[in-house]
Amino acid sequence: MKAFFKNIFISSDEPRLRAGWRLFIHVATIAVIGVGFGLITSLLPLPTGGGMLVEQLSTLVIITLATYIVRRWIDKRSFKSLGLKTDKKMWADLLAGIGITFLMMGFIYLIMSLMGWISFNSFAWETESVSFVTLNLLGIFLVFALVGWNEELLSRGYQLQNLADGINLTWGVIISSAVFGILHLGNPNATWLSAVGIFFAGIFLAYGYLRTGQLWLSIGLHIGWNFFEGVIFGFPVSGLDVFRLTRINVTGPELWTGGAFGPEAGLVLIPALALGMGLIYFYGREKNEEISA
Repeated sequence: MKAFFKNIFISSDEPRLRAGWRLFIHVATIAVIGVGFGLITSLLPLPTGGGMLVEQLSTLVIITLATYIVRRWIDKRSFKSLGLKTDKKMWADLLAGIGITFLMMGFIYLIMSLMGWISFNSFAWETESVSFVTLNLLGIFLVFALVGWNEELLSRGYQLQNLADGINLTWGVIISSAVFGILHLGNPNATWLSAVGIFFAGIFLAYGYLRTGQLWLSIGLHIGWNFFEGVIFGFPVSGLDVFRLTRINVTGPELWTGGAFGPEAGLVLIPALALGMGLIYFYGREKNEEISA
């Protein structure tokens, strides 16, 4: 009987909990810290407002702290082993990810323009002050930087890697990407088609991790995706209406454009993902050649 329960809870190859239990404890720890953090902040005289920035700062504390605790004492691994090695290559990966998504979102804009699905209205600085545009630009970039860290640490960091340990890498990518898509069903204007699009976006982001063995490229991809999609090219960001430098109207068929949710819910996402994965492949190959040299 003792051996039976040991096999249920303890990994067969080392003395630590099985991956399924580790994932369960991680979710429970996020919930407990989230409730505790919420109670503490409710008692403090914090300023009201802040919207997305305050929300993402709170999420940063909750997810990072929970992941650190569980990774250190339940997984019995270092936090850095999730793919968070800090060196000069970290900055190269971050910048490469941001640059790749600029080309992807520009490609989507080009396709939709050629199809006549976009009508350009104006730039933000034509109707708003320079200070207003600058503050909003910096603020939304900070928000998206936090989103990139929070969601990649959770999905491509803890979830993918533990699923890969417990089952295999292929199913780890599939299941973590499916969870990623499901989590976005709570966004405005979300549909089953948008969840499928986010699922494929999750696979794309996982590919960035797989090609480099680190999370930094995926974090850069996530930051750049949201920033260029919404702020620079003027699309909705996963259903969210954010500050935009470019003011446009999208009038094409929703099946292709994604409508009010944004390009993630449309078929126009497919060629952009193909372009992005090709760029990641060549970037990852150069990185691997540097390592082997």
